[in-house]
Amino acid sequence: MTDGECGGRPGGVAGGPWGGPSAEGRGDPFDDALALANGTAPTRVRPGAGSEATTATAPYTAGGAAAATSSATDSGGDAPYTPDDPFSPDDPAAVRSGPSGPAGPVPPTGPGPRTTPAAVPWHTARERAERAVPGPPAPETSAFGEALGRALVAPLTALTDLPSFDTSAMDGWAVSGPGPWRLEKPADAPEAGPPSGILAGHAPTEALLDGHAIPIATGARVPSGATAVLRSEHGEVRELSDGGRRLYAPRPAPPGQDIRPRGQECRRGDQLLPAGALVTPAVLGLAAAAGYDELTAYRRPRAEVFVLGDELLDHGLPQEGRIRDALGPMLAPWLQALGVEAAPPRRLADDADTLYAALVESTADVVITTGGTASGPVDHVHPTLRRLGAEVLVDGVAVRPGHPMLLARLAPRRHLVGLPGNPLAAVSGLLTLAEPLLRTLAARRPAAPYRTPLAAAVPGHPHDTRLVPVAYRDDERHGLMAVPLRFHGPAMLRGIASADALAVVPPGGAERGTELEILEFPWSAGWSGGWTPGWAAPGGPYDPTEATGGSA
Repeated sequence: MTDGECGGRPGGVAGGPWGGPSAEGRGDPFDDALALANGTAPTRVRPGAGSEATTATAPYTAGGAAAATSSATDSGGDAPYTPDDPFSPDDPAAVRSGPSGPAGPVPPTGPGPRTTPAAVPWHTARERAERAVPGPPAPETSAFGEALGRALVAPLTALTDLPSFDTSAMDGWAVSGPGPWRLEKPADAPEAGPPSGILAGHAPTEALLDGHAIPIATGARVPSGATAVLRSEHGEVRELSDGGRRLYAPRPAPPGQDIRPRGQECRRGDQLLPAGALVTPAVLGLAAAAGYDELTAYRRPRAEVFVLGDELLDHGLPQEGRIRDALGPMLAPWLQALGVEAAPPRRLADDADTLYAALVESTADVVITTGGTASGPVDHVHPTLRRLGAEVLVDGVAVRPGHPMLLARLAPRRHLVGLPGNPLAAVSGLLTLAEPLLRTLAARRPAAPYRTPLAAAVPGHPHDTRLVPVAYRDDERHGLMAVPLRFHGPAMLRGIASADALAVVPPGGAERGTELEILEFPWSAGWSGGWTPGWAAPGGPYDPTEATGGSA
């Protein structure tokens, strides 16, 4: 199921700019949420509370840490409220007061509203995820095909010289000394027909005499005595009166011309790649050329995806209040692009015992759940973690979207990453918590920090980091820039489907030209959904007047 969704502004204009005027200047939930974020929100008194209730202010703490819960006696049976998103138009208030003042927190015993710790800053959350495990699992030695996408345990050293003998770089003639050259016929050549010369894979048996030449193919071993290779297009063969043939060239063939000398690329024992290098198709080719038949690398982490929510359909059109599951089809291939073995996603009903049993039975290194991380009546992730005795490492992150994400340790080397149910918020959680954790498990080196200037200003949250889909654009004046895209609400995928990366927007926002940290997706920028720089393109540049659709 989804977490923390909210729509447009009741009583206002859906899609209006952030910080716009209140509806009729009073009681606008959006302005009230801003007041809450700035620590000036008055306590709202529920109907019938009487004159004993007082007005108070509560400082904003991401994740609802400032919220207090009321006892059933003081609140008339109302469930305690934990604010999740200060930008939500449905956010009533951070504190409720009874006749004797704010009540103390009530330990949660099941799904529903709960007291939440302060949200972790975004960079801190990523660091915790990266260090949640001491390192990758035990390495494995495997054939080439199984090593693809893994990280090398030890440096790759050459088992032979490359090339292992002097090799012709071109089709032509191996020549000895200055020309012209008498053209020799190989001893094993047939009597009839042109001389075949030295072919790749065939070692010459005789040394080449000074003033002589012999045809040679690309990749063939150069005979001893040869000083150069003359390309076929640079030589002319003339018949002699005695029945022989002579090779002429318009210019001299300098020593070493078009010969790849033995050891030109490396010598035996040279380090070709360091430990931790990712085994790519090119690495497989290099390893094979260097003499390897198998490689020792860290195994891929194994992940399972549990998609939670009775409202989700796995095929067809949305109907009768149910919607299509967008996360199941997206997460498994995304994890595979990160070098993870990901089984097909499992769809689980909104049932605590079902989730508990699935987690107990799972043997994956990382379990990723979607939805159920907030405090709704069927949000079972937190109660199930308590039931399992799990250690919660991150419980809420000061980031929008994706605020209610979490990271928990199920066992010494088994973890759970809880993603919000909204699609873009789930991607935010995937890149914030799952990617650093899985990178450590796979022994992959982090990407070098990358920053790109913004092509347009982006508003920011007062306290939290924002992750905004961006696409690259070449600007004649400023070079490569990141264009913030529209359709960036937490429940939207249209923007991210056209994006190359997410830009990390600090609290308060960023102006045009500001260089921001960029989280690139694990595939080529050429897969960016056919985005073009046209400002009117669907899924095109960021529009600050677009409705946020919530900030989960």
